[in-house]
Amino acid sequence: MVKTVVGEESRLKSAEDRLSQSAVPSEVGLVIGKLSSSLDRGLVFDLVPTPPNDAGDPACSLVEGGRDDKRKGSKGKSQSDASSLFIDKDWVAEHARQVSRMLLGGVRVLGIYIWINESSFKNSTVILCQTVKGIAEAAPLLDSDWGERLLIHISYSPRRWTCRNCLLASNITSSSLWPCDFKMGRVLASLQPFRCTYTFDLRLPIYHQSASNVRKLADILHQGISSHAKELKDAKAMIDGNLVVEESSCVSDSLHEVQFLLPFMKDSFVEECSQKEVVGVLLFSGSVCSFAYLNSKEPLSQALADLKDDIISSLQSRLDIICDESDVESSTTVNDGYDGSDELSTGEPFLLLNPHSLRKQYSLPFPRRVFIPWLSGTYICDYLQPSETLEVLKDRCVELMSMEAPSDTSTILEPEIESPALSVKSFWDVARPFCSTSSSNCSSLEKTGAIMIQEDDIKSVKSAAFSFTAAVWILILSILVGLVLYIIRTL
Repeated sequence: MVKTVVGEESRLKSAEDRLSQSAVPSEVGLVIGKLSSSLDRGLVFDLVPTPPNDAGDPACSLVEGGRDDKRKGSKGKSQSDASSLFIDKDWVAEHARQVSRMLLGGVRVLGIYIWINESSFKNSTVILCQTVKGIAEAAPLLDSDWGERLLIHISYSPRRWTCRNCLLASNITSSSLWPCDFKMGRVLASLQPFRCTYTFDLRLPIYHQSASNVRKLADILHQGISSHAKELKDAKAMIDGNLVVEESSCVSDSLHEVQFLLPFMKDSFVEECSQKEVVGVLLFSGSVCSFAYLNSKEPLSQALADLKDDIISSLQSRLDIICDESDVESSTTVNDGYDGSDELSTGEPFLLLNPHSLRKQYSLPFPRRVFIPWLSGTYICDYLQPSETLEVLKDRCVELMSMEAPSDTSTILEPEIESPALSVKSFWDVARPFCSTSSSNCSSLEKTGAIMIQEDDIKSVKSAAFSFTAAVWILILSILVGLVLYIIRTL
């Protein structure tokens, strides 16, 4: 359990001024920051208000006597003891899910904040804990056993800040809240940036399946990414060209370049193929640019763990975005090889299709990661589809992060020129040297960064079978000819 929470004073004071000058009696939003298990404290970078829902209603409102409190000028007055809080928990959870995709290594959605008077807060502890639990499920922390989230209460009557740990128990009660020390200071100024460009090459087997064991493309990818996370966890690292050893530290505040070294020839794919019948292989390769931010008092190993988590979460986020946006229209947006066959005519999203049902070549691009300036030299990220431009980032920044979009697009980093690529091939295709018969197609795939679904090479299998049969007949004929010549010479 976190004992102390330190908030960035400039950002929290700015949020307090904005709230005090507004006329809203209540507001809910997300607490963005970093959890430092080694220091046993939470670092709060910013407070991000949850925007109105699709109907234009605020994410929370005061309820008194069964009615919403619409008195906008009552923020400085004491509310009735009967007043309580209504929160659109699902909307706040969705906000947390989308914001978590934009955060980089180590930076998390740590909890929620609430702007409300003291008496209404005491009457609303259960719904507040339920909201905290909802955002924890929507934006889980990878590889963390932290069983709490933060609840920051900004009270305007009386004016004060308090912070509590909210236990994520199955049974939510008022006793789920535990107080912790809260103070403000300079948090962002003590951060050290780390950057890694990680190149990966995953080979995921497609097994022979029965009617009761049908796996979709998305299922295979999700499992493959999760399996690779375990391998990446054990990877060694080099920082600025030097191999990292235990108790290493970085004294420079400049940007540090990180490289991860996986064990040579460690391939769980080979082990899995030896246990089950494999009919195809899914090849998923590319490069991911990742950032992480380390507090000056944290160990160097924390930055490496944050980078590894960021790499995996970025791959999962791209896959989730494709699954979320896949519909009938997008799933039928294929490359020039699409011939109007019925593989995709069912209207089922592309990544939810059974790979055994695909017979032609298809293309579905992966999103590309870009980095947007945020606070004090830090960045957040977003993902662009091939049809999108940098202009779409402005609306997302304003709506999701409540920040001004950069007017100068040159400040946005675009290090991922080539986005990750996915291809599915039959076992016969992979058994041959990769791309040996079509180097031009392979090169095109690397440049476009698209998901390629290639038909089983039936012709090559038939050709191989014909060659084998011909070789057998030639061998028999040679034996017969040799036997005839031997008989002739002996006569």
